Amino acid sequence: MVRLTQARPDPSGIVFASQGYGPLLEREYLAVIEASDLAPEKIADLVRTRFVCFAPAETARFCCQSRGEGESLQVGDVLDIELSLVGTCSVRVVHADDLSMTMRTLQGHPEAGRITFSAGKDPAGRPSFRIRSRTRANGLMNFAGFLLMGKQMQARCWINFIGNVAEACDGRVLDAVKVRTRVVEERPADRPGGPDEPTDQQDGGG
Repeated sequence: MVRLTQARPDPSGIVFASQGYGPLLEREYLAVIEASDLAPEKIADLVRTRFVCFAPAETARFCCQSRGEGESLQVGDVLDIELSLVGTCSVRVVHADDLSMTMRTLQGHPEAGRITFSAGKDPAGRPSFRIRSRTRANGLMNFAGFLLMGKQMQARCWINFIGNVAEACDGRVLDAVKVRTRVVEERPADRPGGPDEPTDQQDGGG
């Protein structure tokens, strides 16, 4: 469904996917981590603790003013992002549990929606890591920018992010990061008042 108008901004500063422009896209990046014996809970904790170090600086620089080095991200924390060729924007941590962490976009971000980082295991029992976002562009100009160059930069950012996570686990990505993009319908979690935690396999989990 293509949305042509934006809803009234949320007083929290969050911009939900239902308030964005264009198709609602679910993008997934999934990798199996081989040669590592870290449990999924340990991987998720590692990501919460060292998140700002895992994103490649050439595409995105993250900074959390409320957390020092070695401190785990918590619900309510805001991360400022410097995006190459775009500028600065922010996201807020809205959910965290033993296996996953979800962030929502704030006003000024080029996208509207949420992203979940989750650890788990593949059918063979090997550790895995997944990044799944459900977003629309935050306005017409951002939609055009995403089509021109944003999607390539975003894919490069999260593929490298997962590779860095695998290295931090003393392992490596098996074969390659699997990437999938599809147009999806809205769910309650894509709208104001919807749940922040992953509610099913489509919204999070390993």
